[in-house]
Amino acid sequence: MSIRLRHTDESPHEAHEINVTPFIDVMLVLLIIFMVTAPLTTVNVPVDLPSSTEKPTPRPDNPVFLTVKADHSLALGEDDIAPDALAATLETATKGNKDERIFLRADKTVDYGTLMGVMDKLRAAGYLKVALVNLQGQEEGAQPQ
Repeated sequence: MSIRLRHTDESPHEAHEINVTPFIDVMLVLLIIFMVTAPLTTVNVPVDLPSSTEKPTPRPDNPVFLTVKADHSLALGEDDIAPDALAATLETATKGNKDERIFLRADKTVDYGTLMGVMDKLRAAGYLKVALVNLQGQEEGAQPQ
């Protein structure tokens, strides 16, 4: 009877590798699908948005109105304010309550970039609840009475 000693180099080697080829194939197929569908999800149709004819929601007792005038100057309530003083003036008007809704009004001639700049200043000041004000209950093109 003979005893045979096994040496480590005689043992069969096991492959400890993961085959990534199917994973790469799936990723390439997904990439092609997303490349084809991404242009379909963008909206680039020019449209003239209508005004709202819905009934207005009830207004709080002391609403805070921020107005962007046609010359891009700001007014809080009836008082004109400097754009640099917006955060401090809102802090005073809301008594430090950052959860209070700010009603943002803008002239028709104010461009979208200016309006977004004012909304960014509101966000930077910590006021995240912003309501955009429009003429309620009027058809498009009707003159206010």
